Amino acid sequence: MKNASLVVSLLAGFGINAHAQTCAAPAGTAPAYRPVAYPATKKIDQQDNYHGTMVADPYRWLEDANSAETREWVESQNTLTQSVLGQIPGREAIRQRLTKLWNYERYSVPYQEGGRYFYSRNDGLQNQSVLYSMAKLGDTPRVLLDPNKLALDGTVALAGTAVSPDGKLLAYGTAASGSDWNEWKVRDIATGKDLSDHLKWVKFSSTSWTRDGKGFFYSRYDEPKEATKLADVNYFQKLYFHKIGTPQSADVLVFDRPDQKEWGFQGNVTDDGRYLVISSTQGTAHKNRVFFKDLAKPGSTVLALVEQFESAYSFIDNDGPVFYFTTDNKAPRQRVIAIDTRKAQAANWKTIVPESAQTLVSASRVNHQFIANYLADARSMIKVFDRNGRAVREVALPGIGSATGFNGKASERETFYSFTGFTSPTTIYRLDMKSGASTVLRRPTVDFDPSSYETRQQFFTSRDGTRVPMFIVSKKGLKQDGSNPTYLYGYGGFNISMTPGFSPANLAWMEMGGVYVMANLRGGGEYGEAWHEAGTKLQKQNVFDDFIGAAEWLIANKVTSPAKLAIGGGSNGGLLVGAAMTQRPELFGAAIPQVGVMDMLRFHKFTIGWAWASDYGSSDNPEQFKALVKYSPLHNLKSGSCYPATMITTADHDDRVVPAHSFKFAAAAQAAQAGAAPIIIRIDTKAGHGAGKPTSKQIDEVADRWGFLSRALNMAEPAKVVAQ
Repeated sequence: MKNASLVVSLLAGFGINAHAQTCAAPAGTAPAYRPVAYPATKKIDQQDNYHGTMVADPYRWLEDANSAETREWVESQNTLTQSVLGQIPGREAIRQRLTKLWNYERYSVPYQEGGRYFYSRNDGLQNQSVLYSMAKLGDTPRVLLDPNKLALDGTVALAGTAVSPDGKLLAYGTAASGSDWNEWKVRDIATGKDLSDHLKWVKFSSTSWTRDGKGFFYSRYDEPKEATKLADVNYFQKLYFHKIGTPQSADVLVFDRPDQKEWGFQGNVTDDGRYLVISSTQGTAHKNRVFFKDLAKPGSTVLALVEQFESAYSFIDNDGPVFYFTTDNKAPRQRVIAIDTRKAQAANWKTIVPESAQTLVSASRVNHQFIANYLADARSMIKVFDRNGRAVREVALPGIGSATGFNGKASERETFYSFTGFTSPTTIYRLDMKSGASTVLRRPTVDFDPSSYETRQQFFTSRDGTRVPMFIVSKKGLKQDGSNPTYLYGYGGFNISMTPGFSPANLAWMEMGGVYVMANLRGGGEYGEAWHEAGTKLQKQNVFDDFIGAAEWLIANKVTSPAKLAIGGGSNGGLLVGAAMTQRPELFGAAIPQVGVMDMLRFHKFTIGWAWASDYGSSDNPEQFKALVKYSPLHNLKSGSCYPATMITTADHDDRVVPAHSFKFAAAAQAAQAGAAPIIIRIDTKAGHGAGKPTSKQIDEVADRWGFLSRALNMAEPAKVVAQ
C-alpha cells in the first residue's frame, strides 16, 4: 500500500496537515491537536446536471467498492485511523471495562409454538445469541441452534426464525458479514438436523407456515449478479410458497406485481390456518395495501382488502372472516379496527379501540383480549382491552422505559414481555392474562450500581416553536457548570421511535463521567404519523433544527459546552449528524456519523435506497432536489471551514447504506477541513449495517468511539476514570 509508510511517518498526533490554518476553538476547554497528513485522494472531473443545476461529484470513483483504487484508499484510511486511535491513552482500559460490562446474561422474550417454548440467550460474551427450546417453563433448556458454530469469527448471524404450528420444524435465516441478503434452511427440532431445504436471495422477508406444517410463505428477489450484489438496486420482490423437501426452483409464486417494481410483499398465515394475509408496501412509506387469500379453497385467488397506499394497516388476528388491524386511517396516533371481509367497504369498518392521547405502537391478541402497546412521551404504557374494546387494566411497569413482546394467540392465557430502561438491564416477565399479574422470569445481573444514576426527561423548544422531548441520563448529582462531556444521540426518521433502553456501551460512557442524551426528533414515530411527516421530504430540515435545538438547550442550561459536546447517530442518524455538523460546526466538539446516508442526490441508486424517497424525496424531482441539496452532508462541506473532530464509521459489507456514502464524505471533509481537529474514517471488515454484528466487533467499535471522544472532548484519562 503506497501511502501507509507516509501516513505513519508523518503522524504526530491528532489533526490534519501541517499547513492547516488555525480555527477558533469552541467555547470551553478544547484539546490542542497536532498535525497529521491525510492520505492523498484524487479528484475527477465529474459534473451532473440536476434540472439545470450543475453539481460536482469529484469522488464518484469511490462508489466502485471493488476497484483496486478504492481498496487502496480504504487501506490507507484505515492505517491512518488505527494510528490515530492507537495514540489515545486509556483506550485499552475502556475496552477492558466494556468487556466486563458486556459480560452478563441476555435473554429474548420467549414464545410458545406447538407445545414448546423458544427463546434465545447470550451468556455474555458470545458473539451471537443461541436459540433454545424447552417443553415447559422451568425445564432444562436444549440448544436448538448455535450460530457461533456457523463461523469461527461470529460473523454469521440468525436473521429470523419461524417454528411450524406443530412444533416439529424450525425455518431459520442466516446473514453473513452483516449483509441484508439471507439464506434460509429448515431444521428438525427433535433431531437438531437440517433438512435438504435451502433458500437464497431472500431479503426483507417474513416467514409464515401453513397450519399443516408442510411449507411456508416467504419473499425473495431474483438472483442478482454476484460481483455487484452488495450495491445493485433491489426491485420486483415476489411472494412464494416453499413446500418442505422440494428445491427452491419448485417454489410456487403466490403473488407479485410485474407492473410495480417498487412493491414489496409480506405474507402472514392466520392462527386458524384459514387465510393468508398479504401486506404490500411501496418503499419505506408508513402506508400499505392489504390482500388476502382463502387457503381453505384450493386455487383461490388473491383478493384486495385495502386497495390504496393511503394509511398503515398492521394485521393483529382474526375471528373467521373478521380481521383486526391497527391503523392510522383517520387516527394519526392509531386505533384498532375490525374489517369483515364479506363486506369490506370502509363504511363498514368498526372501531374496537379508538385513538387515544398516546401513540399506539402495536397490538396483539391473547386470551381473546387486545394488548395495546402505547408511547406516552416516548415511554411505554401497556393497556389491556376486552374483545369489544372496553378497558380491562393497565399493566404496571417498573419505571421510565420500553416494554416489548406481548405476543401469543387468542386461545392462550399467558404472554411474555421485556422491560428495559437506560439504567435497567432488560428483564423478562411472564404476564398472566387472567389475573393481570406479572412475574419476573429472567433478571440479569450487571456489574454496576443502578442507584448511582438518574434519568430525567426534558422538553425544549425547537426553532419553529415545536415542543420536543429528550432524555438526559447521568450519574446522580450532575453539576450544570458546562464542564460535562456529553454525547447527544438522535435519529429522526422513518416513523421509528427512540425509546429508553439499556446499553453497556452507554453505561461505560457515563462511568467515564459522560452524560448521555437521546432526543426524540420529528421524523420519528413518538407522536404518531403527523410527527413523522413533519420531518420528511420538504420538511426534513425540522429534524436537524430539533437536534440543534437540543444541543443549544444543553449548552444554555450548562449541562455542557460546545467543546464538551459530541453528537452521534447511525444510518438516517448518520445523515442527521452529517447535516448538523455541516450546518453548525461551531456548536460541537466532536461528531460520530455511523453508516450514514451522506449523498442525498444519489442514495436512490444503490440497493434499497430508492425506498427511502418516501421520507427524503428524490433528486429526480425538481422541488425535492432543491431541498435535498440544501442539507445533503456531502454537498454542504465548505472548503476552509473548521469542522469538529469527526470519526466516520462504515463497513465493507453494508448493503443497506453502501459505504460509498461514508467514503465520499470522508474524502470531501478531509479536503475541506481548515482546522486541526481530525477527520478520520473507521471502515469495519466482514460487517454490515449493524444487524447481527458479533459482540467482539461491537466492543471494539465502542472502545474506539469512546476513546476518540475522550481525546476530542479533553476528558480525564479514561484509564483513571474507568478504574474508579
